[in-house]
Amino acid sequence: MAKIEGVCKEVLDKAEWIAIATTGVNGPHVVATWGDYVRAFGTGSDTLVIPVGHMQKTETNLQHDSRVELLCGTRQVQGAHGPGKGCAVVGRGEFQTSGPHFDAVKAKFRWARAALVVRVEEAKPQL
Repeated sequence: MAKIEGVCKEVLDKAEWIAIATTGVNGPHVVATWGDYVRAFGTGSDTLVIPVGHMQKTETNLQHDSRVELLCGTRQVQGAHGPGKGCAVVGRGEFQTSGPHFDAVKAKFRWARAALVVRVEEAKPQL
């Protein structure tokens, strides 16, 4: 069963950008990617595949601690008190530079040096 469903899938499918938070030996670190990049490989399963251009600190952090949290939001989804809804996606991430996920990323985004593969453990609404 998909871990990203309902309102969280709707938000992820409409988010313009997505923040990616990791933790390393020097504390937390946040980067972001475009929502279109994440949607290019689907949002309806328990795995998200994200093309990577730089994100060296994120890669280093995930080697230390594989926990990752993504945060996205959009005004295109109705929230509890007006337009705007957010979603947090929690899981484990790893950078892949070979294999089927990387091959799919490289075929679509020639500039990508890796694929960030996030195994989703939980998706929870925000706002």
